[in-house]
Amino acid sequence: MSGKVTLVGAGPGDPGLLTVKGRAALAAADVVVYDRLVSPAVLDLIPGTARQIDVGKEASRHPVPQHRINQILLEEAQAGHSVVRLKGGDPFVFGRGGEELETLARAGVAFEEVPGVTSAIAAAAYGGIPVTHRSFSSSLHIITGHAREGASLSIDFDALVRARGTLVFLMGVTAMPIIVQGLLEAGMDPDTPAAMVENGTLPSQRRCDATLYTLPRQAAAMDIHSPALIVVGGVCALGKELCWFERLPLHGKRILVTRPRARAGTLADKLRSLGADVVECPCIETIPILPCPAMEAALRDLSAYEWLAFTSPTGVETFWFCLRELGRDARHLGGVKLAAIGPGTAKALADRGLTADLVPGTYDAAHLGGALADAARGKVLLLRAAEGSAALTDALARKGIAYDDIAVYQTLYLFPYTRALRKELEAGKIDAVTFTSASTVRGFLSTVGADADFSRTVGLCIGEQTAGEARKHGIPVRVAEKATIDSLVELVSHSFLGEQRKESKEKP
Repeated sequence: MSGKVTLVGAGPGDPGLLTVKGRAALAAADVVVYDRLVSPAVLDLIPGTARQIDVGKEASRHPVPQHRINQILLEEAQAGHSVVRLKGGDPFVFGRGGEELETLARAGVAFEEVPGVTSAIAAAAYGGIPVTHRSFSSSLHIITGHAREGASLSIDFDALVRARGTLVFLMGVTAMPIIVQGLLEAGMDPDTPAAMVENGTLPSQRRCDATLYTLPRQAAAMDIHSPALIVVGGVCALGKELCWFERLPLHGKRILVTRPRARAGTLADKLRSLGADVVECPCIETIPILPCPAMEAALRDLSAYEWLAFTSPTGVETFWFCLRELGRDARHLGGVKLAAIGPGTAKALADRGLTADLVPGTYDAAHLGGALADAARGKVLLLRAAEGSAALTDALARKGIAYDDIAVYQTLYLFPYTRALRKELEAGKIDAVTFTSASTVRGFLSTVGADADFSRTVGLCIGEQTAGEARKHGIPVRVAEKATIDSLVELVSHSFLGEQRKESKEKP
């Protein structure tokens, strides 16, 4: 049975610009065939079950020629797979998407095209340049600056100059001198505002402001490289005033997120919205211990406990699964009181219609233990990680509170030692690492090596216990005011705010 190919425009790089339909196609893919210009943040959205095929192409280098890409799509679809062909920007805007679909159409293979946000508009917009504006232009012209292999660039420069509209050249870095010369010879005013936007919509974005005449010299001085687009027209004069993206508090900052993959999204998305270049490095993974005879026995006799306490959303999820497997629901909890280590765990309970009776003022094991010790008169059931902090049980033991401490999930350290990441860290290419638990610190150390030089980065920690683990290994730390993701994001933002203000003052 033949499969299907879905041609998906990945947009210019910012994962938030991937369309809802494109994301849904990725989620259902068996095979994903992608290009160089698809950003790592979008590639992170590919499900782990999908096979990935890199056919990355760049200027003057085609490791997988176009005819072979066409054949790969055909072969994978004919093998019965759901194939996503993931292309940067929009596949039908100088993306050769039409050529690929022609091959499939001739072979009778089912296909669909999901448009993407084109960099011609989005990269300019992120650079503060509206491609149309009533005061400057009433038309937009998108031109490729890349000729077919073996052919010379063929552009009607006279027609473009007569049109008096905004000109956007895609893939034009190499051909920029020819483009500028062609426009000047066709009579365009040398003082016409012009700009280049490199790595548009990505945290590494840079904008080069110039006139048409000075653009080659200014781009060379800034060492602008592909991918970059060229914009020519009066609208470019608005770039400095309207550039919002490069003013975001974390623009240009590279932040490593170590949370488990299932929970990294919220933190990563919040940091990206502030302009950060987020590197997702889920150093740990939480694995439910199922079946769990000890938990099953405790749940069958919940009346023996006054309090049921959780130290993470994973504990809540594992408990709830086990409860349902026993054929029971929330009614089985009866008069048992519920304790949660913090708002995230309390929310996991609330999502299941349960309200936490106790959440300590400081969200860590020691304070949860202290609060439980003060509140409890009867026995406490702790459902938590196998590596749970002794601070919780020590607090109960000091007050003579009886408890059962049952491990319902375990933490695995995912990555072996990674020399490449260590080199980036020690070279100062990672501005900060976020830690949401002591186990993420240990997982990070297993990835880069405990003897690494951490002097050129900072560990941004969700709480004092997490910070204590980082300090033990010589990692400079700052601690969030509250043990919540929002407070951690605020810490990240404030950590670089003063630096950004200093840079703004230094700019002419």
